[in-house]
Amino acid sequence: MSDERLIERQCASELVLAGDFLQVRRDQIAFADGAIAQREYVVHPGAVVIIPVLDDGRLVLERQYRYPLGQVLLEFPAGKIDAGESRWTAAIRELAEETGYRAREWACAGVLHNAAAYSTELIEIWFARGLSAGPQSLDDGELIDLCLMQESELDALAAAGSLTDAKTLIGLLWLQKWRRGEWALTWQPAPAEAADPSTP
Repeated sequence: MSDERLIERQCASELVLAGDFLQVRRDQIAFADGAIAQREYVVHPGAVVIIPVLDDGRLVLERQYRYPLGQVLLEFPAGKIDAGESRWTAAIRELAEETGYRAREWACAGVLHNAAAYSTELIEIWFARGLSAGPQSLDDGELIDLCLMQESELDALAAAGSLTDAKTLIGLLWLQKWRRGEWALTWQPAPAEAADPSTP
């Protein structure tokens, strides 16, 4: 079946807001039948989420206050991709900065779109194992509590409706499928400097 009748074509685009790292745009679009409509959306540079697996099987998670929601959320480590940075480099950097952990091995599980109706944001999913602990290097104003949890504990929170972060729920799904042998991961060694916790 062709997608042609579903495609919306941009006729005009207006920058509504230019923030420090987000933009809001308002576009006029045309449907295949010629009808006109409006779309408002957020332009985002993209992000990564990391599922860090300790040698004993526990997972490294974070508790962080999310201002738009006015509450603390439990999440896997994640962060935006800096300009000119590869997604893998971003994953290595974010894991080290937010948790202090460095990983010997990495595997990319794919990409998720967490708000496709109103944002260009994509989040690439990375697994990390062979972890070595080190100091966090948080940004100014960034407050993060680390939590070490069993998969079963995280699953129970999801079942109870207490785990609501989309990327963490999808990361948990990927973890469970991989551990059951249903979804495959291809592991690769980290660059030498990224696996060494003594490297600044």
